Amino acid sequence: MPHEITIKPSGVSFPCEDGDTVLAAAMAADLMLPYGCRNGACGTCKGKILEGHVDYGSYQPSTLTEDEKRQGLALFCCAEPLSDLVLEVKEIRRAGDIQIRKLPCRVESIDKAAPDVAIVKLKLPANERLQYLAGQYVDLLLRDGRRRSFSLATPPHDEGLLELHIRYVPGGHFTTQLFNEYKGREILRFEGPLGTFFLRDESDKPIIFVAGGTGFAPIKAIIEHALYKGIDATRPMVLYWGARAKRDLYLPDLPGTWQQSRPNFTYIPVLSEPLPDDDWRGRIGFVHQAVLDDFSDLSGYQVYACGGPAMIDVARKSFAATRGLSPDDFLADSFTYAVQPPVDSA
Repeated sequence: MPHEITIKPSGVSFPCEDGDTVLAAAMAADLMLPYGCRNGACGTCKGKILEGHVDYGSYQPSTLTEDEKRQGLALFCCAEPLSDLVLEVKEIRRAGDIQIRKLPCRVESIDKAAPDVAIVKLKLPANERLQYLAGQYVDLLLRDGRRRSFSLATPPHDEGLLELHIRYVPGGHFTTQLFNEYKGREILRFEGPLGTFFLRDESDKPIIFVAGGTGFAPIKAIIEHALYKGIDATRPMVLYWGARAKRDLYLPDLPGTWQQSRPNFTYIPVLSEPLPDDDWRGRIGFVHQAVLDDFSDLSGYQVYACGGPAMIDVARKSFAATRGLSPDDFLADSFTYAVQPPVDSA
């Protein structure tokens, strides 16, 4: 028997069939709630249960603590209603206005930008175009029914190929084929666009971008689209790109060109483990710590962060607790592994 879910403060209601998560039911009703990984790891979909009860499902304990559950919080990508629910969560209208589609594509090129990073460019059929927001991702639909999620690194105003930045996962089902077997011209299918990581251009706050590894991909799309629209003229932007060694900054010259051409754009690369041959004279340490070192007050900023779950989690907590960043101004996309079964990370 379906349960009725009501969203506050909007007052919108929708049904949820048995076995569906809150997020799945909302999407089936053409409503868009915040979400990222859809497997209980990133925390983007976290919201408050005002009335009713849920089965919390499978999730990572560090993303939803027992104390948070006692406060009424849940991860709506995992939680299944056990009764009618009243939830406190903000709807995102803009992403919900874009149709999610399944499309074929052809692998046009595979460029090994680093030993463990491939820049893959996909070509759509001649009569097709994907509508999406900069920062969103697509799911590659594999033949065995599995999915792999990868962010779109190209901005939506670019009429050319779709670009993915894919890190090799040792033993990964898809990435092993990509790095060892794919030669180009393979036919794939994908579903998208997905996710609610995109630029909130209704804000006038300056922006701090924090990228870890291939978390640079969606941030690249957001920055290029923002520069295309001239948003940097009124909203100063700083990009922190963190990696282990110099070679892991796999597009080293691109952010520098943005900085050279735009007076309101600043680029700060950060290495956590530079190699002796790197001759690195830049910032060293964790990328979130570089932001903390440079900003004593983040209350007037928006932060867009993308990378591994550990980086996202510590940045979210430390920026709010020690620098006054509003939780609503921390927008994140966490590259995660599914809780069960494991999947490749984007």
